[in-house]
Amino acid sequence: MENNNLFNSPEILWESSASVFLDKNKFPEIPGAWKLMLLGDGSPTRHLQLLTKKETKIELIGMNLDHELSKKTPKEINQLTKPLIRRQVWIKNNDITLAWAESWWNIDAVNTNLTNKKEPIWKNLTKDRSELFREVDTISIVDSQWLQKEFSFTGPFWSRNYRFFRNKKPLTIIREVFNPFIEKWLGNSGIEEYLNLQSTTS
Repeated sequence: MENNNLFNSPEILWESSASVFLDKNKFPEIPGAWKLMLLGDGSPTRHLQLLTKKETKIELIGMNLDHELSKKTPKEINQLTKPLIRRQVWIKNNDITLAWAESWWNIDAVNTNLTNKKEPIWKNLTKDRSELFREVDTISIVDSQWLQKEFSFTGPFWSRNYRFFRNKKPLTIIREVFNPFIEKWLGNSGIEEYLNLQSTTS
């Protein structure tokens, strides 16, 4: 399963707990459509498919055993049983890259739950109609040269981390980064208001 094509996680420029966004006047207001994309518990892959009216597919970048977890790894990663698999994908429709995502899985869980590794996670996890729960943990602003190159946009970019739970236990940790191109459907993202904020993550 080793694959050397994985990217280093993007640099986190600003980050906050998702729960803080429920506090009135804590941060600048994020436009409604982007608030749903970043803080909602629905599938962004599914949302993008509905918005663009085109099938959203993934391009698998690679899957690696993650022997050394970096400082950029979400802290919730400690809730997963090692050894861990790290998976990265581009989320696309036609030739347009709409987002990038990476996820971490226990090695046994990935073999059980990602039976079709070239399909989006939500398709794999919902095929048997078993109950799932998604919890958004952090919202962040990130940047990297390789994201700028693939997105054809100058950074930084909106990102979020969340967990999928099954039977009350964390199943996977996921980080997503969105291409500003999707402002075509969602409108202005409001990211400019956040670029000078300091991290409030505890």
